[in-house]
Amino acid sequence: MSNTVTPSVWYRTLNVEGLEVFYREAGPRDAPTALLLHGFPSSSHMFRNLIPMLADKYHVVAPDFPGYGESSAPPVNEFDYSFESFATITEKFTEKLNLSSYILYLSDIGASVGFHLAVRHPERVMAMIVQNADAHVEAINKAFLKTGLSDYWEDRSERSAQLLLDWLLTIEGTKWHYLHGVKDPSKISPDNWVIDQAYLDRPGNKSIQLSLLYNAKRNLDAYAGWQEYFRKHQPPMLITWGKNDGIFTVEGAELYKRDIPSAELHLIDTGHFALEEEVDRIGSLIHEFLDRKINNFGNAASTLVA
Repeated sequence: MSNTVTPSVWYRTLNVEGLEVFYREAGPRDAPTALLLHGFPSSSHMFRNLIPMLADKYHVVAPDFPGYGESSAPPVNEFDYSFESFATITEKFTEKLNLSSYILYLSDIGASVGFHLAVRHPERVMAMIVQNADAHVEAINKAFLKTGLSDYWEDRSERSAQLLLDWLLTIEGTKWHYLHGVKDPSKISPDNWVIDQAYLDRPGNKSIQLSLLYNAKRNLDAYAGWQEYFRKHQPPMLITWGKNDGIFTVEGAELYKRDIPSAELHLIDTGHFALEEEVDRIGSLIHEFLDRKINNFGNAASTLVA
């Protein structure tokens, strides 16, 4: 019998700027911190299989953004649902936990938050793992924009909002996020879209999602600043990319290497939520990458408040 023990995961909340931020935590608190920032329309639930794989060597923290998962979801007239605001909440969250440095795992909307955070505090970023996330306009699949998002960015009308409500924010759209481009659909748990949709269907949450989706167009103006950060600071970067993603293109993955020539790119035969089908491979790639890149950070580990 194996003596391997699966690391425990704790489920906690922290008050940040008047909001209850839910987060998952595992691993030794005196180890380097891996800060996992989730995608749309998910939550820290997307990291449930990866967290124990990293927690043998790293202090892993995975928060839910406001309006997602188990974190507070104030109405849109009481909170600015934008990536800039999410970055501020995440910044305050890490500071309350005394996280002075971290490895960032960035996927989808989590990357938009993490890149804002990195620009604000480049000295805190030890490394980046990027998984299906945009930092260049070429990364966005034009066919996906035509499902309603481009129209909504253009006029924010009731008609364009309804296009998103009729597909992207329905169970069919949520299920598509998980199944499009995967090799073996039988390996993808239906719990994913059932859980995500249950959160999306809470009273008031569709307005939250529409607000964030509209504000996402500001990323187009933020790309240049993110790319300048890449070129100036050259953070160690591992790219693990589901190459069959219907939202973000392979070209978007390759363009990171234009700004960070040392970035390591792995195109994986799966879809948008690559961890669902390839968590073992991605976990191994992360460990191998960090073993080479972070071995000098042993004295820079963070310690949580009691």
